[in-house]
Amino acid sequence: MKIAIINGPNLNLLGIREPGIYGNSSFEAFLEKLPSLFPGVEFTYFQSNIEGELVTELQRVGFEYTGIVLNPAAYTHTSVAIGDAIAAIATPVVEVHISNVHAREEFRKISHVSAKAKGTICGLGMKGYELAIHWLVAQAGGLYQYA
Repeated sequence: MKIAIINGPNLNLLGIREPGIYGNSSFEAFLEKLPSLFPGVEFTYFQSNIEGELVTELQRVGFEYTGIVLNPAAYTHTSVAIGDAIAAIATPVVEVHISNVHAREEFRKISHVSAKAKGTICGLGMKGYELAIHWLVAQAGGLYQYA
């Protein structure tokens, strides 16, 4: 079972970027614990600040992987291309946002991704990624337990 985690712009700065909103842990620290939480799942991780690279990665994994956890970050609100890429692929995508985008600025309430994703999780911090993975594993017929 293969799950891709794809993060958009500025998420490479987790742990140092606006810790009041995004926390003070790096994404790499979160990734290190995933194999012990989900034995038998092979994870790949991709992060880019460039919209086209995110589209290319979605297309690359979108017909071979079991699931995709996507945090398109600011591109959520602007990228028709990312939404179209999700619609074009076969692999289910769960959209994740660390902060509650609905409790922030008005422009963050617009998403070009949510309608194309199987589901959206927002406002639960890094736990949102974990919950998305649980759902993807369950959809693929895998067994899991909540930590």
